[in-house]
Order: sequence, then structure tokens, then C-alpha cells
Amino acid sequence: MSTTVPTVTLNNGIEMPQLGFGVFQVPDEETTAAVATALEAGYRSIDTAAVYGNERGVGKALAASGLPRGELFVTTKLWNADQGHDATLRAFDASLDRLGLEYVDLYLIHWPTPARDLYADSWRAIGKLAAEGRIRAAGVSNFRPAHLTRLIEAGGLVPAVNQVELHPGLQQAELRAFHAAHGIATEAWSPLAQGAVLDDPAITAIAARTGKSPAQVVLRWHLQLGNLVIPKSVTPARIRQNLDVFDFALTEDDLAAIAATDRDLRTGPDPDAFN
Repeated sequence: MSTTVPTVTLNNGIEMPQLGFGVFQVPDEETTAAVATALEAGYRSIDTAAVYGNERGVGKALAASGLPRGELFVTTKLWNADQGHDATLRAFDASLDRLGLEYVDLYLIHWPTPARDLYADSWRAIGKLAAEGRIRAAGVSNFRPAHLTRLIEAGGLVPAVNQVELHPGLQQAELRAFHAAHGIATEAWSPLAQGAVLDDPAITAIAARTGKSPAQVVLRWHLQLGNLVIPKSVTPARIRQNLDVFDFALTEDDLAAIAATDRDLRTGPDPDAFN
């Protein structure tokens, strides 16, 4: 199995592994073992968030791994209740303390929460942290084009990444085009739609032909679209299997067949309504 993960160059020149490991919904007490397994398998990008309640577990696994800090890419996120300029600075310090790190590689505003109307203030604070070198790259999550436009038009940092729900059932073509036009990398959370797309006939047919699992086919689809992707699992065999996607490729016909499965299948909240 090849574990050489390609990288995506972010808009500030930082290299981010294209395939990483997510820990959403993993209890803190299980997180250390799961992240340790992922690091041993060859993952070097780990994605957590303050609201997940498992930053300490991630930090313990990173510390115990013995891997040089420069080989790791760590993402965490600002929770909705902590938005606002000064609150963002405090929340970031707390995340850094829980992770046991001196900096994070990517810090994201978790949701725009438009009813709060604080994400622009949070973004200014994040720009300050980036200027201080405590964040190597700054981004957002679950932002729509209108939210992104507001940040871009304000000047300062253009988000390096927008992490959004994205999978064959919710392909976000318009948003991905906006990202491409503005130099923002697209990162997919729920890349397998929590399993909801894995029995789609188009995907199972490709899996049968290639000798790969449906999940591996979907992850390969993400990679060939150019998405950053962060599958989550606590099962060691599946953690390793999700990384084993670099020894085959989808054809143009495969990509067209998967494109036809788009059906506005949202498994998470609506970013315009979630606060």
C-alpha cells in the first residue's frame, strides 16, 4: 500500500496533505488511540475542533508519536459561541493549550452563524494570529459565497480553505467554482455522506470493476476533483483502507457517472440557518 499522500498548495504557499484524518464524533478517550493508528498508517494531517471535545486526545497522540512537528498538519476550529474578536483570541489560546502545541497549521471559523453577525470580527482576530505566526494558514468552514465575499471584500486575508459538506450526493459545484476563482481550497467533511452514498449503483459498479471498496472509490473521486478530504473512522482496518487510494484512478466515464448522482443530499445543517 502506498502512503505517499500528495499535497495541495494553499494560497499562502503552505503545503497541506490532500488526504487527512478527521475525529468528528470520536469521544476524547478514544481519540488518542484512533489518531495514533492513523499516524502509524501514514496520515500526517489531523482535523479536530473545539466543539468535538477531543483536542486533548489529539494532542496526546501527537506528543506520543515521536514525529517531528514539522511533519504534522493540525487543524482545529473556532466554535460558534466563541465568535467575536476578543473571544476568538481566547478560544484559540484554549485550543492551543488543549492540543499542547505552540501553533496550529490551519485554524477555521467553524460556521458563519449569520444571525450572530460576528464572523468578520472573528476573521480579523484570526488574521492577527496568523500575522503572529501562531496559525500557518487561516480558513473557514461551511461558508457560502456571500459569506466568503464579505471577507474578501473587507481586504486582508483571503481564506486559504473552506471546509464544507461535500460528497457525491452534494457536490457543491457552484461553491467549488467560486473557490477556484478566488484561490480557496475546497475541503470535504462528511466525504462519504455518513455511508449514504456507498450503495449507489454507479459507485458500487466502479468498486466491483476496480476491486476497491465503495468508500475507496468515493475518496478517489474527491482526490481527482482536487478536494482536500478528511475521512473519519475508529476501526483500524478502515483507517488504513481509507488511505489506500493512490494505486488506481477513475476514468472520465467513472467521473461522469458519479457526477450524475448529485441530488442535494445534505446530512448536516444548512449554513444559512445554523447558529
